[in-house]
Amino acid sequence: QVQLVESGGGLVQAGGSRRLSCAASGRTFSTYAMGWFRQAPGKEREFVATISWNGGTTYYVDSVKGRFTISRDNAKNTVYLQMNSLKPEDTAVYYCARATTMWGTTRPNNYDYWGQGTQVIEA
Repeated sequence: QVQLVESGGGLVQAGGSRRLSCAASGRTFSTYAMGWFRQAPGKEREFVATISWNGGTTYYVDSVKGRFTISRDNAKNTVYLQMNSLKPEDTAVYYCARATTMWGTTRPNNYDYWGQGTQVIEA
């Protein structure tokens, strides 16, 4: 069983930065791609970013390109989402998820384990 625990959410000033972390249990973290999704109030969950098993390939939704950076530390079983220049529309609950493949994917159906989420609110 894999458990994912997000942290780092909270109130952020307009234009500010925040780094989210997602700690994973289990020995197979380094062999799977990881992703971040978010869900804003009244909206469907949307893809934000994904990173391949070795961190060599990343992909972002257009709305966060140039502002967000996904990274991973396989030695620590942790994936990160650095968020800069935050905007009101970034307010959401952010979820990390483990993909079913080594390579990143934007499709929620291609992720099998999800965290409980951490909320980011732009004050």
